[in-house]
Order: sequence, then structure tokens, then C-alpha cells
Amino acid sequence: PRRFLTSKEEFHAFLRAGGEPGGRDKEEEEDKKDDEKEEVSSCHSEPPAKRVRAEEPGQDGENREEAGAEQKERPERKRARGQNKSRPCMKPKHYEQSRLCPSVTQGCPGKCPLGPRCRFLHDVGEYLAGKPSDLGERCVLFDTFGHCPYGVTCRFGRAHLADGHRNVTNAALARQWEGKLLVRNSLPKELQHQLRKRKVVFQKAEEYLRGLQPRGGKGGKACAKEEQEVSDCSAPQEGRGGEAPSSRGDGNAPSIPTVGPLTDEDITKLRPCERKKLEIQGKLYLAPLTTCGNLPFRRICKRFGADVTCGEMAVCTNLLQGQSSEWALLKRHHTEDVFGVQLEGAFPDTMTRCAELLNRTIEVDFVDINVGCPIDLVYKKGGGCALMTRSNKFEQIVRGMNSVLDVPLTVKIRTGVQEKINVAHKIIPKIREWGASMVTLHGRSREQRYTRSADWEYIAQCARIASPMPLFGNGDILSYEDANRAMEMGVSGIMIARQVPVGALIKPWLFTEIKEQRHWDISSRERFDILKDFTNYGLEHWGSDTQGVEKTRKFLLEWLSFLCRYIPVGLLEHLPQRINERPPYYLGRDYLETLMASQNVDDWIKISELLLGPVPPSFTFLPKHKANSYR
Repeated sequence: PRRFLTSKEEFHAFLRAGGEPGGRDKEEEEDKKDDEKEEVSSCHSEPPAKRVRAEEPGQDGENREEAGAEQKERPERKRARGQNKSRPCMKPKHYEQSRLCPSVTQGCPGKCPLGPRCRFLHDVGEYLAGKPSDLGERCVLFDTFGHCPYGVTCRFGRAHLADGHRNVTNAALARQWEGKLLVRNSLPKELQHQLRKRKVVFQKAEEYLRGLQPRGGKGGKACAKEEQEVSDCSAPQEGRGGEAPSSRGDGNAPSIPTVGPLTDEDITKLRPCERKKLEIQGKLYLAPLTTCGNLPFRRICKRFGADVTCGEMAVCTNLLQGQSSEWALLKRHHTEDVFGVQLEGAFPDTMTRCAELLNRTIEVDFVDINVGCPIDLVYKKGGGCALMTRSNKFEQIVRGMNSVLDVPLTVKIRTGVQEKINVAHKIIPKIREWGASMVTLHGRSREQRYTRSADWEYIAQCARIASPMPLFGNGDILSYEDANRAMEMGVSGIMIARQVPVGALIKPWLFTEIKEQRHWDISSRERFDILKDFTNYGLEHWGSDTQGVEKTRKFLLEWLSFLCRYIPVGLLEHLPQRINERPPYYLGRDYLETLMASQNVDDWIKISELLLGPVPPSFTFLPKHKANSYR
């Protein structure tokens, strides 16, 4: 209704006044006084010169040329899109200066492995003298698990610190979680060391890659087809356990350690009919969301009804180098019953080796290849959408990964690279022939990125071509009506993914709306409780010390840059909200609802302070995507 609409000035004045009824009047009076002062000061100065337009009638040639040159010199305002690459590095460093050594936190002060070379503090008293004040009375780790591993460094330490800064434990609660693995797919230190030293042997991958090399006039394509024919159900495959180790690295180097005796399963390749099936038709699939699709956010979506979840896009070369930050993207919470990981790469050697590595070391239900990423950083290296134009490399990657994986392989693509030239219908039959178990099609091209509407007519056409291989559709799902129309197109399921604005990031309760077939007029207090749960999940995942708190705050702010675009159902004249519609300025039904609608970074920080306490003095934040910047 129109009574909720307001202007930009009134909106921000209302928030600055803290939602007080007379706050806006006071702000208006102050603004009027400021304007009067500006008018008085400007009376004594000359008025600005009038700009002459190039096409103004009656202009002489010289003036017209000067005006034209002025217009050329004037820089054009470009629409903000893509990644905010020019933003400064936001990695906080203030807490690194006086950080307590982990050996002291774990209760072993005399066993620091670095000895005198350690750059961290070992004196608890000295650390506490410079430690910021606690942020609250309750520690989520202590309340949930009965023990906080961060001890004196915890920013909620008063909940579990006794006399002498002794870290207490709730033994009864801790016993309930004893032996339970809550987060899986961590990177073992031994494996990380082997990856960094390039001592991991990729036997299956090297065997496939040798077949791609030209031998006797037979190219890689023919060899790959022979490999596919050998693995068919009608022709049982012989074991290949006796082949020589890979030429990559040291021949006598240890492979990844295994548990238990060697069995036929370890040396015999699975035939396609024996491989685990991916049966997710008709289920709601939360797609990999870069930056925002972290483990705490997936737990929120899982609670609201997401059936299938997938980790953030991981770069295969970084995984092969043993980078801890990249391996963190593969972590899986125990509540994620159907979980996959998404890999990005441009070449068959790195992608095949990475697939074999993950097949041995982590627990997943499927592996997805990212052939839909539009960003320049990935595209110019030949990955993401560029693979749609490199059919030979694309085929080698799919066949190679399929040959080393014991779980289904899926592919996510776009309609094409150029806006009006769709090529997905030509590629999908080939992907099915190469051995993929499922395809997800985003109904936009690379040039469109996340703008304009998704082409669901084309997605329906591709679904018919893909049959009997399942095809999931993706694009512009923000309500249960959108989901119903999408399913009527004949797709096997829908993916709630990262359109801008993003369906799952604007309203993670979208999964509940689809399953219950209703519009949920969720209150601001309920939405705030969702943010509170995300904060608790973040402290569990990233830690409750200063570093963990600030990392949780960072990802909370990234999410708030999308969440502010939600318009409450009770304020809409027409249902449902369209995904590409930007909301006008409006005042909510209460102060908190208005605060959550703000697109000002300062207001997002204010919300984070309600959940995580005051920000450090040196804290600054810029959203990762330019489209989310304050308007």
C-alpha cells in the first residue's frame, strides 16, 4: 500500500532518529537550517557557469565543437555489476598483534612446537590486559557442546572461565557429543604435506591421461571413446592394480593412506550400472553460492526444507596444492544428508586428478562441474562458461572425471556465451553421451550474467532433448508460484541459486513456502531470529575468539547485502514479488523491519552489532558484488 512508501531522505531520517515518532520532524528542521546556512554562504559566491549542450539551436560552430569536446571528456557513468575488484583488502589484522599461542589455549603452555621462534604471546596475563571486553554472557559452544575449545580467547569467556582463568567443562553435556563427527571432509595435515610436496600418486587419473596422448596416429578423442566402451555394463573390466606407479613425482612416493585390507573394490573399476545413483528428481536443490553459500548458511536453508545442498565452487588447482582455505569449501555438516561439491577447472589433467583425490578423501554424494561461471577471472583462463566453446577439453574433462569417480558426476551450464545465441541444446546430448548423470541449466547466457529474465521456454526445450537424463532448471525462483510454473515446464527439479537478486539469499524460507504452497508473511522478529541462528552457527564453525567473531560478521554482512532486498508480503499490493524488481523506499511496520530494508552499509553493520557486539575501531566493509553497493 502507498502509505508505506516514502522518499530516500525520509527513510534515512527515520533510521537516524532510531524509529522515534518525532524523529523525522527534528531531522527535517535540522536539514532546513543547514540549507539556509548554505544559501547565505552561496549568496557571496558566483553562480556556476551554465553548461552549453552540443545540439542547442543557434549555436555557432566553435561553441558546438567545445561543447562536444566537453561531453567526450566527461566520463560515462557505468552501471555497477560484477565483482568489486577495486575494493581494498578487508582482512583484519588488529587481532594478530597480540594473539595467544594455540598451545596455551589448549592447556600445553610448555609444549609450543616453535619454541622461542613463536610470534604469539605465551603469558595469559599479558594477553588478557589487551583483550577486548566480552560480547555476551552466554557462549554458544559451551551451551551446545559443554566445552569451549577457545578457552581464555573466547569473546564470551565469562560463561565458562573459573578462577585462575581455568576453562570449565560441562561433563554430562560433553559426553553426549563424544565420538560424534559433526563436520566432515576436513583436510588432514599429512595429506596437506604430501600435496604441497607433490608426492601424491594419481594412478587412475594418470592412466586415463596417458590415453589422451597421441599414440600410433590415434588422438585423445578416440582413446577416450575406447575407454568409455570398455567401461560399459556388457563388458566386465579387468583389474588394473598391477600397473606401474605414475610418472608424476617420485615413483616410490606414498599414496594417500587407506584403512583396512586391499579388496577387489579397490582395484576394479566400477561399471556405470554399479555406480551409486543420484535420485533427486522433484527435490529442492540449493545451488553452490560463492561467498554466501557457506556451511552456516546451508544449515539455515536445510532447516527450512532444502533437500539437496552443494558446497561453494572450489578451484581444482588450489585443492591440488593443499590450500586450507579452498579445502574449507568442501566441509559437510552432518545434517546435510544429500551433499555435493562443485569443481572449477579448465584442463583435463588437473580436473581428473582432483576428482580422484576427492574420491579417496571426502564423503560426497555427487561431484558437479562448473560450466556456468561468467566472471572474467575464470572465463579468460578457459574455465566456467568458456568450456562451452572448448568442446574437446570439455569432453576430456567429463570423461576423465567420470572414469575416476565412484559417485555420480553432474554438470551445470548456461544457455550459451553470447546473449542471443543459445548452444545448450547442442551440448546437452553430448554431455549425456560422455557419462554425466545430470545437467543443471541456468536460463541465461554469460553476457546476461544475472540480469533480465531467465528463458524457461528454452529450458523446457532442453529438458525434452536431455531425456532420459535428468535436467534441473535454474533462474528467477522467488515464490512457490514460480516453482510450480517451472515444474510444469517438464524439468526434473529446480535449483534455487544465485540470481541477483538471489532467491535463497533474499528469503531462505522460500523452501518452506514451496513445500507448503503458501506465502509466508514473516515478521521482522522472526527474520532477526534467523540471523541470530546464523550467527550461532557461524561461531560454531569459525570459532568464538576474535578472529572467528569477525569472520562471522563478515559473512553476515555479505548475506545482509542480499537480504535487504526482501519486501514483506504484508506490504505488497500484488503477489508475488518478482526477482528482478528493486523495491522502492518504504517504511516497515516497525523499526526493525525498516532497518532490515536499508541498503546502507552502516545499517547492515548496525544489525551485526545487535548480534555480535560493537565492531572494532578499524573495521570497514565493502560488499563483494558492486550490485550490492549502497545506492
